[in-house]
Amino acid sequence: MKIVLFGTLLLTLVGCTTLNSGLEKWSSLNNSKREYEVKAAWIRRTTEKDNLGFRKINRMTPVLAGDLVIQGNGLDGIVAYSRDNGQERWRLPIENGAEPSATLIRDRLFVGASDGNFYSIEASTGTVQWTFNTKSENLAAPLLEDGIVYFLAGNSVFYALDAATGRQIWLHSRQDTSQFSIRGGSQAALNNGILYVGFSDGSVVALNAKTGSSLWEVQLNRNKRFRDIDATPVVEGNQLYVAGYDDKLYCLSVDKGEVLWRIEGGGYSGVTVVGDKLIYPTTNGEVQALNKASGDKLWSYKLKDGIATQVRTYKGVLVFGESQGSLRFLDANAGTEVGSFEPGRGILSSPQVDEKAGRVYFISGEANLYAIDAGWIRTPYF
Repeated sequence: MKIVLFGTLLLTLVGCTTLNSGLEKWSSLNNSKREYEVKAAWIRRTTEKDNLGFRKINRMTPVLAGDLVIQGNGLDGIVAYSRDNGQERWRLPIENGAEPSATLIRDRLFVGASDGNFYSIEASTGTVQWTFNTKSENLAAPLLEDGIVYFLAGNSVFYALDAATGRQIWLHSRQDTSQFSIRGGSQAALNNGILYVGFSDGSVVALNAKTGSSLWEVQLNRNKRFRDIDATPVVEGNQLYVAGYDDKLYCLSVDKGEVLWRIEGGGYSGVTVVGDKLIYPTTNGEVQALNKASGDKLWSYKLKDGIATQVRTYKGVLVFGESQGSLRFLDANAGTEVGSFEPGRGILSSPQVDEKAGRVYFISGEANLYAIDAGWIRTPYF
């Protein structure tokens, strides 16, 4: 009899404990709110010395290579850090630094620099494998495909090099007669053996990737001031999306370059395709969501400071930098801000995301590399 009563009492106590635990969890969730937390995991100065002179431009998107994050600055070189704690692993001095973004394939990093050279670098050690002299600043990110690296030099010469040796395969040169130009350059887009490249004279050219022969070209931006097409063209199906700096966003046919539609508002960075939407950072200080098929505007977010970098997707939100402001996180469906981080002196580098680690990397205008932890958390109301 005592055993039965004890068992009954034990079951009652266990049941009450489980119920209370469930009620506590429910109460905790009911009395909490969902917030987007953005905080710095670590910060590192990428320059070897303090920059006390002219402020340089830092535009390279951080490169994730194994357990490394590799970052170039616009002053004195390229540095590799441990992704988890920011410990410096190697440093490659380059006069006037490396401004454009780089391309990684296996253990090779390809990047153009401001010293007039294009580099192939062993990513794990920072050892230079070869260099190619362009006799010009290099301001555009390279593209690597089938053992060939393609890039646009600052003198409007587009190169195709053997990625293993640096040997020139072909080049395409254009004469730019415009008096003013925006600092930057277009990364090529490749689709079905055809390269699509924007130039500072306002034209887009389709080139045979093997031979460099021109298939078609179209003059888009005819503005007298800044005709540059520095935004990377984006191919989606049979459509090509490309923006002129102070002109318009164009949707072209990939086969002939015919204009299918256009919208007002120029762009410095390429569009980002998210489902049936285009996310478009404009040079008039907006980030727009457009219907991919028609260009119709779905929503618009007005920046607080400057213009936006190219937008990245990160765990269901959009992330980008402001040229004179903060790192911003937006709801992808509504375009409303969910979080931000202020590094000081703005951001010209499109951020790099590591969704698995829940981390975002970017370089600030002060040439500081940031590792940011970002995500949704629950906090109590009281």
